[in-house]
Amino acid sequence: MKKKIRVLIVDDSASIRQTLTKILSEDDEIEVIGAATDPFMAARKIRDEIPDVITLDVEMPQMDGITFLRKLMSQHPIPVVMCSSLTEQGSETLMQALEAGAVDIILKPKIGAADQLAESAERVRTAVKGAARARMNKLKRFRSEAPSPVQEKLTADAILPPPTGGAMAKTTEMVVCVGASTGGTEALREMLETLPANAPGIIIVQHMPEKFTAAFAKRLNGLCEVEVKEAEDGDPVLRGHVLIAPGDKHMLLERRGARYHVSVRTGPLVSRHRPSVDVLFRSAARAAGANAMGVIMTGMGDDGARGMEEMHQAGAFTLAQDEASSVVFGMPKEAIARGGVDRIVSLQQIAQEIMAADRRR
Repeated sequence: MKKKIRVLIVDDSASIRQTLTKILSEDDEIEVIGAATDPFMAARKIRDEIPDVITLDVEMPQMDGITFLRKLMSQHPIPVVMCSSLTEQGSETLMQALEAGAVDIILKPKIGAADQLAESAERVRTAVKGAARARMNKLKRFRSEAPSPVQEKLTADAILPPPTGGAMAKTTEMVVCVGASTGGTEALREMLETLPANAPGIIIVQHMPEKFTAAFAKRLNGLCEVEVKEAEDGDPVLRGHVLIAPGDKHMLLERRGARYHVSVRTGPLVSRHRPSVDVLFRSAARAAGANAMGVIMTGMGDDGARGMEEMHQAGAFTLAQDEASSVVFGMPKEAIARGGVDRIVSLQQIAQEIMAADRRR
């Protein structure tokens, strides 16, 4: 019998503890071993039984979640998924959590319409499963009613049709499309920090909730030579600029003549995500073909695997992050298995490969 993922919930809200317990317990692969109202109670519970994953609230009495996270990472690193309300201020705080060693971020589930609760529940369970597979030694910065139905796993067909072979012929400009999930926030930081200011235009889907992508982009913009911003509908793809898909919205690459821009739109979850890497990669295969480069990085699940295969078939050059440097080798592994990857490289080599591909054009 497969060992269950043991989870400790830390939150001062009784309703949130009950909701998270219910959501997680509905999955046969997860077991909630306890709940704590504050970090001090959590520490006592950890002494009795070490969980595989902790869900941790940010704002709690006696000690805030970030302080507890830093203490935990320095003494006994355990995969932590931060749980927060949807606020601008909270998004800035959660950037600190990612720097401190948190594996992922989830929004506190809201009891509302059934479809919204189902999406929220699926996101919570996926985050916990991804965290359980995370290799903590790869997170360098800490040295962050009726059961909900399982939604149908939609493909990129739900947003746009497959490529038709009508992409523009190869030109001198290249568009780099990147997909990442669990462990991706710090991996993207490391990759983007090494790129020069004249790097080709880059568009990124990182699985992250609404609001938090803006704070993430702002943080990266202060660290990198390239300009980084959260994408807005119609933004052009320009050399030296990086666009990050906003949380809870799909981002597509589109072409006007010889120029590219992004389309930001709503739609159903694809590969159980919004934004979806599959949607971005398929749009790149359709709009850019051989003018695109695809990069799939650390992450849980298979989002992006099908889209990368379509990019590869359309003539794009494709890369996958290797297992040794990935926090979770799920998404790259699935892309490799589908045969859509040209090269497998370490995190440290990705920026070099981007610039080398740009010079070959």
